[in-house]
Amino acid sequence: MTTINTGRDREVGFKATVEVQITDKMVRQFAEMSGDFNPIHVDDEFAKTTRFGRRIAHGMIMGALISRALNEKVGSGGVYLAQHLKFVNPVFIDDTVTIELTVTGIRREKGIATIETTAKKQTGETVVKGEAMIMMAQS
Repeated sequence: MTTINTGRDREVGFKATVEVQITDKMVRQFAEMSGDFNPIHVDDEFAKTTRFGRRIAHGMIMGALISRALNEKVGSGGVYLAQHLKFVNPVFIDDTVTIELTVTGIRREKGIATIETTAKKQTGETVVKGEAMIMMAQS
């Protein structure tokens, strides 16, 4: 479970980004961990025959990178409660993605925060849109 903390400096409107390059190693390790060996992710020859023309990264790699960004940029010490994700464009091996976080709501009495989560490729093209909900660590 990812841990999250939103201190007093993490108010509504707080923004942060994390940039990550998607590598072949990352995709293969994710396939091993998840058991998802769909050839669109791991087989170059198969992927050439698809509408994408090459391998694409697992969508949930983006979910994991959002979790990482929440922990690194919003802070640790709380709990990741929920994540809505919409995959809008493919991510290819060697793409560089920027995870963008924006705190959109904080219910201090409940200790809950909502965070808009977006991922964009180096081209500026959005690849994932979503929203996370976290339980803030107690200060």
